[in-house]
Amino acid sequence: MQPDAKAQTAAPPHYDQILQVSAFSLAALGITMIFIASNVMAQAQYQDPYYFIKRQVMYAGLGVGALLLGRRINYHNYKRWVYRILLIAFIGLLLVFFPVIGGKVRGAARWLKLGPLTLQPSEFAKLAVVLFLAYSLARKQEKMKYFGIGFLPHMIVAGVFIALIGKEPDFGTAVTLAAIVFTMLFVGGTRVTHILLFLGLGIALASLLVMRDPKKFARILSFLDPWKYGADLGYQLKQSLLAIGSGGLWGLGPGQSKAKLFYLPDAHTDFILSIFSEEMGFLGFLLVLALFVILISRGILVSLRAPDAFGSYLALGLTLVIGLPAAINMGVVSGIFPTKGLSLPFLSYGGSSLMANLLAVGILLNISSQSKHLAKPPPPKPTPAGEKKD
Repeated sequence: MQPDAKAQTAAPPHYDQILQVSAFSLAALGITMIFIASNVMAQAQYQDPYYFIKRQVMYAGLGVGALLLGRRINYHNYKRWVYRILLIAFIGLLLVFFPVIGGKVRGAARWLKLGPLTLQPSEFAKLAVVLFLAYSLARKQEKMKYFGIGFLPHMIVAGVFIALIGKEPDFGTAVTLAAIVFTMLFVGGTRVTHILLFLGLGIALASLLVMRDPKKFARILSFLDPWKYGADLGYQLKQSLLAIGSGGLWGLGPGQSKAKLFYLPDAHTDFILSIFSEEMGFLGFLLVLALFVILISRGILVSLRAPDAFGSYLALGLTLVIGLPAAINMGVVSGIFPTKGLSLPFLSYGGSSLMANLLAVGILLNISSQSKHLAKPPPPKPTPAGEKKD
């Protein structure tokens, strides 16, 4: 009896397991740290020490589902859906300004209230813009040097999204998205002079906005000398540096953080890495850094090995969506960059960020499954009886 040839060819797809394991490791580490960093605040605010962790676990479950869905859908299908996805993302950014469905926290309109869920559309808008750029760059490869074809249309579309996110206001996410757009355009073949011109205009505009906003200007002052302004403007950065420094090499031990006892604001969100470094020490910080380096390097590898230009640009953009905020957040908590409201991917409390990043990893895994270097070769065809092999 001859073996079933159809069963032999239906081999399961081969995903980049290193990429997948690093993402799951970061997410699991994040859930653990969110509980450790937030239980005191959750008890004080909601009389439930498990308030934040229960919500994060719920979003983690949805995020894993998003990863599995992204891993299963052939990434080429997004070419047909790109403009619909972009439109949905645009509508989501508009809805945050409507009082009935939009939610405000500390004067910022960044969230949508959907029953028990609270979503931040800007996290998914980044994915939509990356998808649009990957699709457009792949189509215009030969014309990217032309200003009216390769640069201006992309900047108009991306500029609308950046402006809406900045209007919320979410200055950190707007700047991050702009950096992703410029990087993808540069890799896609846009003239450097075009990028530098708009980059210069963007820096000038950002500087004007900072100078006109006392809160943003205060962040610059606290960044320049956090110890001088440690009682007010630089309080958050000062407490972050104290937490990291008190951890030393080995850390104080799990659950032993002092900074989370209402000394460090946003301990379970933007500054969760400070709490982790305080409890697990410099070695713990190196562990987080190593996991991000592995994930980002595998994402870049998927981009280089993608079977087509669309997959390559898409993988690059998705890697930047994860890698840039991670690098900026690490720089902020350690005093390298001015304080911004950017969470640390996978580790900080925030359901939308976790879901969007896990979805990005799922799409990266699908691209990796179609890479010539990562995909398993098809099994050899069975040799009929009596026929000699070559």
